[in-house]
Amino acid sequence: MLYAAAGGGGGGSLMPLLMIALLFGVMYFMMIRPQQRRRREAAQMQSALAPGDEVVTIGGLYGTVTGVDDETVLLEVAPGVQTRYARPAIARVVSQAERVESTEPAAAEEAETVKE
Repeated sequence: MLYAAAGGGGGGSLMPLLMIALLFGVMYFMMIRPQQRRRREAAQMQSALAPGDEVVTIGGLYGTVTGVDDETVLLEVAPGVQTRYARPAIARVVSQAERVESTEPAAAEEAETVKE
């Protein structure tokens, strides 16, 4: 009789394992995936930095990008005052400088206008 009671409870031991698996699944979708996405977006933003962009550092310092290196960014924080920061220290871009896509078509149009 004792064995019969123990044998009937064997199917219920699967439920706690399912609950633990469900908990890990929820943690993955609620915490880990959004953090990976934010990290990926930050890396894209930092790799797209270019001179003329206005940025904010993680310390709250506003500046304009004047130079970009592989690992560092040169910021002008006041007229004539430049400081060097690591790329990961840039928290966000406030405004991007207008990028000139290609100057060759514009130069060709100017040359045609001058010939006429």
